[in-house]
Amino acid sequence: MGTPDPPQKRASGSGDGGEGGQAGEAGFDQVIARLRGVVERLEAGSLGLEQALAAFEDGVRLSRRGAEILDQAERRVEVLTRADGGGAAIAPFAPGEGDGPA
Repeated sequence: MGTPDPPQKRASGSGDGGEGGQAGEAGFDQVIARLRGVVERLEAGSLGLEQALAAFEDGVRLSRRGAEILDQAERRVEVLTRADGGGAAIAPFAPGEGDGPA
């Protein structure tokens, strides 16, 4: 649980800044923790307009980064579950199958 994620190697350094292989790039858990902090600051209602806008922009960036991480994970799972014929053996996730209450 306290083990840091190994650094990820990227095949491409181009992109919109979300995939530049930046030093100290946050993993999914860190992104979620930072996003929760932004939400708490915004919900507190103590920020001025400019501070609130800056926090909102940070939240949008964090949300997009989290979505990118999830998309990458989905692609990795699809590669790992590829069928023998070369097509992906994708099965829809059925809520209620070991994930708690539906």
